[in-house]
Amino acid sequence: MSPLLSVDHVSVRFRSAGWWRQRWVTVLADVSLSVARGEMVALIGASGAGKSVLAQAVLGVLPSTAAVSGVIQFEGTVLTPPVLARLRGRRIALVPQTLTHLDPVRRIGPQLVAAARRGGVPADLRVAAVRTELARYGLGEAVARQHPHTLSGGMARRALAAMATVGQADLLLADEATTGLDPEATLHALHLLRGLADDGRGVLVITHDLATVLRLADRVVVLYAGQTVEEVAGSALAQGAVRHPYSHALWQALPSQSFQPLAGHPPAGDGDGEGDGCRFRPRCAAAGPDCATAPPLRRVEEGWVRCHRPRSW
Repeated sequence: MSPLLSVDHVSVRFRSAGWWRQRWVTVLADVSLSVARGEMVALIGASGAGKSVLAQAVLGVLPSTAAVSGVIQFEGTVLTPPVLARLRGRRIALVPQTLTHLDPVRRIGPQLVAAARRGGVPADLRVAAVRTELARYGLGEAVARQHPHTLSGGMARRALAAMATVGQADLLLADEATTGLDPEATLHALHLLRGLADDGRGVLVITHDLATVLRLADRVVVLYAGQTVEEVAGSALAQGAVRHPYSHALWQALPSQSFQPLAGHPPAGDGDGEGDGCRFRPRCAAAGPDCATAPPLRRVEEGWVRCHRPRSW
């Protein structure tokens, strides 16, 4: 059976026009992941690693200055612009990270009803669906009569999540959807997404909040400087049973591991790619001469790792 979402060797470059010449900036390079029905997958990485760009590539909403290579499929069908026009908002929905996705001049209720219509909910069931989603996210029915500017940041984020899930979307992309929420609200929101996955939807959670998402994700895909470096079961990463040195550094930085920070900085990413070598090698204690060449993809147990010298335990 085909996965719900399949991203195969996807790269994204942006055309940057300098005042004396044009150049290309590579933001994503050879990114691969998949999401199945009933599964919650977390894409993790530092801010600026390219996580949100991947969500935009899946949805087909990158600016005209972007060039995409590789293949993105939904249920085995390549996501071309005409296909995306049919699926976006109906079978593929986004839980965005910015509150600007709320229409400032419309009340929350009509926005939710419109989202239910786009999501394929029959007309006679839309009001009931809106009430169900308001209750799911702990929003009273009075919220439906309010404008976005009257809501707190946390309530507005929950309203955005309700707009994404009020329909019948099979695939949910949650792009830093818990930003600005307190720890309790963050965990509650992720539990709701976990429940939607358990009900048969596919959920891709894009986040830098590793500590929280580890409790709920089936699999974790680690992104470093625009490139996926490891896929591992969430339970394995929670125990530090990872192969890539960067994944291990993320685990060491968890509160349970005394916040051991990683020295150095990721590459600036201001050129056409980062060369053939491992992008992590300037910060890697295990780096050797072979790391100046492109690291191989290695299948390991339930996942894979992109590394010349993967860790063992």
